[in-house]
Amino acid sequence: MVSGTPRPRARFLAFLAGVAATFLLVLIFAGAAAWMTLYGPGPEAKGGAGSTIVILRPGSGVSEIGATLKRAGVVRSSETFRLAVQLLGADRSLRAGEYQFPSGASLNDIIRKMKSGQVVRHFVTVPEGRTSAMAVRILMAESVLVGDVEVPPEGSILPETYEVTRGETRAAVLQRMRDARDQALAELWAKRAPGLPFETPEDAINLAAIVEKETSVPAERPRVAGVYINRLRKGMPLAADPTIVYGVSKGEPLGRGIRRSELDADTPWNTYKRAGLPPHPIANPGRASIAAVLNPAITKELFFVADGTGGHAFAETAAEHDRNVLKWRKIEAERAARARPPA
Repeated sequence: MVSGTPRPRARFLAFLAGVAATFLLVLIFAGAAAWMTLYGPGPEAKGGAGSTIVILRPGSGVSEIGATLKRAGVVRSSETFRLAVQLLGADRSLRAGEYQFPSGASLNDIIRKMKSGQVVRHFVTVPEGRTSAMAVRILMAESVLVGDVEVPPEGSILPETYEVTRGETRAAVLQRMRDARDQALAELWAKRAPGLPFETPEDAINLAAIVEKETSVPAERPRVAGVYINRLRKGMPLAADPTIVYGVSKGEPLGRGIRRSELDADTPWNTYKRAGLPPHPIANPGRASIAAVLNPAITKELFFVADGTGGHAFAETAAEHDRNVLKWRKIEAERAARARPPA
């Protein structure tokens, strides 16, 4: 017999199918919502900026990190951030530091960046041959650093590129530069050649500063150092133009040539008139110049002068040096003539 009323078992199966369909829809919508929450675009940066800088202090927990990101406008909800971190299993792998998050970054991208420690890196570079006053100006111009700092003695820092962190004090960075110089000098001093005509590591820095200022050609440093070592051994004046400049301007560029009156002036920095090293270094030499002074080229040369190519012509005798000087003067005259406007 055929009945128009569904059997109880059929009705039950239909009910289960409806429940399953509803549950599946709920799962689909929940999954879509979770996917959008995790991978969808986050808040736009405040003020229309392209990114947001956030600093996470060492030791921050997930809740504190979420609150910091929420205040900065990087995430919409600190609680959602916490749940996402747990979902991704990243609650113990988030790293402190300074981060730059692009506007609209997703939660997944934010968490991934913090897991891999993609922090913002800042660097300060003090080039070789800068005076200590110049080095301090470089530090004072770096906006991520804080605090004032006194100008240290000449030759007391190692010119290099240093990584710094936002909020670090300039005094702390300067101390790192001084520590780096002491370490480099100790290492190089221990490997110095025998019989050098100076007694202390500070004397080496003093001479290295002159070598640093005399040549910008790396291969020439040991040779220039060898010339000055020979002069010191013979008791000859070093006759180094950079010391004259330091005596006039404390190492600031003159913007002109050295005047005859400055070469004739009887000052502690006039190495044309005074034998031996100047009273203290005229700049901060780099590691290569310190190494050159402590292991100079073995040579009989006593003179050098610019050769017009950026390097120098070296000579063992005064007569040979005079010929090299005449060549340089001719080059200077030709350059001056080419620079003059036509009549």
